[in-house]
Amino acid sequence: MTTEQPNLFGDIEEAPRENRWPDEKVEETNTLLNFLPLVKIEDAYPEKDDYEKLWQAGRECHKCRLRSTCQQVVFGAGNMQSKIMLVGEGPGKDEDIQGLPFVGRAGQLLDKILQAAEIPRPEVFITNVVKCRPPGNRLPNPDEVKVCRNWLEAQIRILKPQIIVCLGAMASQTIIDPKAAISKIRGRWFSRQGIKIMATFHPAALLRNESYKKPTWEDFKQIRDEYKR
Repeated sequence: MTTEQPNLFGDIEEAPRENRWPDEKVEETNTLLNFLPLVKIEDAYPEKDDYEKLWQAGRECHKCRLRSTCQQVVFGAGNMQSKIMLVGEGPGKDEDIQGLPFVGRAGQLLDKILQAAEIPRPEVFITNVVKCRPPGNRLPNPDEVKVCRNWLEAQIRILKPQIIVCLGAMASQTIIDPKAAISKIRGRWFSRQGIKIMATFHPAALLRNESYKKPTWEDFKQIRDEYKR
């Protein structure tokens, strides 16, 4: 398999890797620390120490208006022992029907990107910031994100990924920084509590704008190299 995958991304020259941020120092402590900005650890289900219990609780969540307008909670799917977690924005129509993340057109493109990067989808865990489909596929409202990011915080705490990939602006702002601009931070490594984080464009953005394909592939080459390391 070639590293450039010309049928998917076109002819792309190898881009130099950007400088990495050094891992921050984290003192050993028995106290739980929040991973996501603006999340209060007491709101992020600290009593749940098992993913099955967390998932069952998430399926019963009615803490925002979205649950009353969607078919089911799309909590996440994949290898729960994986060292890499991909986080998107929220479920769409196809995801709401199947109860699985990234199964529509954007998900099919993501599958091709992962295959090109030699990271089989069964080896990763995929979820979204918001677990229920917003009506008409609109952007989640801030109050909906505020409620649902507590579930994402708990997923990260229990699954303990080594790499988190933020797919799109909302995931980047939820995980990296609320003021993050995806065009400025994509392709750069960040580190928090020993977990490496990178933002890249959402696959749906690539379907709308093909010019995003080249930088996205450059990002995934870095992700591939870190994953294999």
